[in-house]
Amino acid sequence: MFDQHEDVNGEIKVQLAGGEEFKIPRGTTIAALLEKVGGQIAREAVAAKLDGKAVDLFTPLQEDVALEILTFEDEKGADIYRHTASHVLAQAVKRLYENVKLGIGPAIEDGFYYDFHFETPLSVEELAKIEAEAEKIIQENLPLRREEISREEALQLFRESGEIYKVELVEGLPEDAVISCYRQGDFIDLCAGPHLASTGCLKAFKLLSLAGAYWRGDEKRPMLQRIYGTAFPRKKMLDEYLHKLEEAKKRDHRKLGKELDLFSFHEEGPGFPFYHPKGMVVRRELERFWQEEHRRAGYQEIQTPVILNKQLWEQSGHWEHYQENMYFTRIDENDFAIKPMNCPGAMLVYKSGMYSYRDLPLRLAEMGLVHRHEKSGTLHGLMRVRSFTQDDAHIFMLPEQIEEEVSGVIELVDRFYRVFGFPYHVELSTRPEKSMGSDEMWERATKALHLVLEKKGIPFKVNEGDGAFYGPKIDFHLRDSLGRTWQCGTIQLDFQMPEKFDLFYIGADGQKHRPAMIHRVVYGAMERFIALLIEHYAGAFPLWLAPLQVVVIPITERQHAYAREVQRRLQDDGIRVSTDDRKEKMGYKIREAQLMKVPYMLIAGEKEEKTGTVAVRRRDTGDLGPVMLDIFREKLKIELAEKH
Repeated sequence: MFDQHEDVNGEIKVQLAGGEEFKIPRGTTIAALLEKVGGQIAREAVAAKLDGKAVDLFTPLQEDVALEILTFEDEKGADIYRHTASHVLAQAVKRLYENVKLGIGPAIEDGFYYDFHFETPLSVEELAKIEAEAEKIIQENLPLRREEISREEALQLFRESGEIYKVELVEGLPEDAVISCYRQGDFIDLCAGPHLASTGCLKAFKLLSLAGAYWRGDEKRPMLQRIYGTAFPRKKMLDEYLHKLEEAKKRDHRKLGKELDLFSFHEEGPGFPFYHPKGMVVRRELERFWQEEHRRAGYQEIQTPVILNKQLWEQSGHWEHYQENMYFTRIDENDFAIKPMNCPGAMLVYKSGMYSYRDLPLRLAEMGLVHRHEKSGTLHGLMRVRSFTQDDAHIFMLPEQIEEEVSGVIELVDRFYRVFGFPYHVELSTRPEKSMGSDEMWERATKALHLVLEKKGIPFKVNEGDGAFYGPKIDFHLRDSLGRTWQCGTIQLDFQMPEKFDLFYIGADGQKHRPAMIHRVVYGAMERFIALLIEHYAGAFPLWLAPLQVVVIPITERQHAYAREVQRRLQDDGIRVSTDDRKEKMGYKIREAQLMKVPYMLIAGEKEEKTGTVAVRRRDTGDLGPVMLDIFREKLKIELAEKH
């Protein structure tokens, strides 16, 4: 930053993020400065940052300042762009419908939404009419201008206009809060901003869907209607996004789960998945891979009860910090909780033994079934359920072993994700407002995670205040074949639980010492990971995960015996294989196997029977020609071992 100065001519210095400096009259707006700068940055500017705070482009500059220009390519810039689109949506709805009440309209990943209270529920067919009105507002190129008003003025404004939800929001603001509204033409909305300079800055606008949403997420409050949309600065970007959405619909794990007969949900257990035989094959293969990799990495497997006494959850801190997400029951007049997490059980396993410094690190792994109370409106196939299995592990270690153990977990996670072909990025989350422990403990734990990531040369983003209530964490965000990201693996460093459960080891000095502890998962929730894999592979699982790996198709009844012999020999190799000897045409059988996404089809005719071969057809590449059965068997063994 350059030195502050007082210019007698009323000029100030502005330094852009790239280092370029400009001298401009005091009070010049950022937009006016950009006209002087010109070029691509001026054309693509969405907003700006002054001293780290995002502001509108019509903000006047009053003193020497370092200025960062935000474009759609910046995460914050995209949010501002789409938040402006939500205001355009709200204005369009207000123009078209009488007595509609406004809720909130934030930007979200890849788009935006706005919640409305309609007198008569909206139908999805009406979205086209609303979108057409929004396009008119964009063409009108209405300036968006910020107005700061007093609390009393805000309350009067929204009471007079009947905006009961806005009144509630204003009433909930702190007494000293700066209250601002944004006006565009005849429309005004409560908003902190910033926004685009005008509605005409929006180029590609699209409404996508309609859903229900409780006001402020509270199922006891009114149900509003939520309109989802998205916006991009170029039509090509919108078209690519809409294409991706269509691909995502085809890959929806709920649709494929039904078509491939993997799992189901039933009214008798809302939010509780039912695995079918084929779905269990996928699950068990994932578990076997997990168990073998953990055995190699020095973990020991445990299992802890699903129901444990209320006192345990009070001791762990879950009763205070997580109670609203838990289920409860009574046994022998005592209160019990169904576990939402596996950690306290692992604490008791450790506590039941006696350990010296030579026994550590102790790595205890558990495929533990947990239950969490999720609101019905948030349930989403296997992605968001009320019962799921976490592939937990808890590592108890000497404080000086932290770096090595965190490093080992990172390497294990990387090994898993490479098998599935997932690129990923890493985020470090720090202390949240609602947390346990001293500042010293948190600082020590956060520094330890920070140091390991730096030493391993792993780029990472810091998420301030997004840690677990007992410690900071490293999160792994996978990117699937559609470019979507999913948070799955996590490493959480914890000095709190060993303290709360009075865990100790005997040190070299013969005295008791407190171990450090890591909570970690690789898959995360098994249900969510299976859903992710279904969508990532579009249901076409690699050979090692496929519920049915090979189908043998005899050409005529005369080859039924040979087909069954091929099946038997493959079964001897542990291959999941069946024979399709139905009285159907060959083309029909092949198409059906393709629809069920079977990796290999083996055609067995008279020629194949005489030569001991099979005509191989692969799901993704088609006919591969005749192959000796024994050679094909060896090929399968190699493919399975390599998990391709």
